[in-house]
Amino acid sequence: MQNYIALLRGVNVGGHRKVTMAKLKTLLSKSGLENVQTYIQSGNILFQSYIDDKKGLENKIQNLILTHFGFEVPVLVLLRNELEKVLNNCPFSEDKKEHSYFVILSDVPNKKLVMEASVKRYLDDDYKILNNCIYLFCSKGYGKSKFNLNYFEKKLDVNATARNYKTMVKLLSLSNI
Repeated sequence: MQNYIALLRGVNVGGHRKVTMAKLKTLLSKSGLENVQTYIQSGNILFQSYIDDKKGLENKIQNLILTHFGFEVPVLVLLRNELEKVLNNCPFSEDKKEHSYFVILSDVPNKKLVMEASVKRYLDDDYKILNNCIYLFCSKGYGKSKFNLNYFEKKLDVNATARNYKTMVKLLSLSNI
């Protein structure tokens, strides 16, 4: 049985696309996923499954949310060791890392697209695109950042969702079964 972490994009933000984590937990448990737990309201799900198909699990969770809640939500499913690798590969100093955001991408983007997207720079933000993650440090905080996730999704032709350092560490801690 594998330990998985599913990351939902854009739920429970500003009153839009409301997904009650308790209802989602019940829904996923009834669908055959095991030991389902959620962490905070931003769409972090930990579960176990014998299914060895991450894309299949993503589709399953997306379809369950669409059927039950009535809207589409991008879902990224990672193995615990994949999330750990993302955290450990952060190119920033430890101090910057602890105040960074990790924009996890659905796929490793094409190198040419990465070069084209990397041209866009922001005065108070530092980011690096490595493998399936955009490592983002916002010197004035994420709320004041000019960084635009939609821009990078379109330019890199991927889906993406962001988590801060504390959430990443907590998800790894919770998934260490």
